[in-house]
Amino acid sequence: MNTQLRKGVIELCILALIAQKDMYGYDIVRAMEKYTDINEGTVYPILRRLTKDGYFATYLVESDSGPARKYYTMTDRGRIYLKKNILDWEEIMLLVNSILKGEGNDEQK
Repeated sequence: MNTQLRKGVIELCILALIAQKDMYGYDIVRAMEKYTDINEGTVYPILRRLTKDGYFATYLVESDSGPARKYYTMTDRGRIYLKKNILDWEEIMLLVNSILKGEGNDEQK
């Protein structure tokens, strides 16, 4: 898959996962691995950027098996951003599917 397209899709998936429930980084990686080949080096930069942009907030939870875990939670700004991105995704999917199916092509062959 094209790298830029993949990054955008992964960002949308991360937003959707955290909208469903608060998660920590490794949990997000494991959830994403069910669907695609992904690693921490892809996920953590996205988490940092989305947090810096105000779409996520973080909090620490003590762990019995090591250091405290940083959980990501969706902010109100993040919910708005997710909704916008879902609408954009749906619009792009309709457009691409229409083109791939040859719909709206009035040219005669």
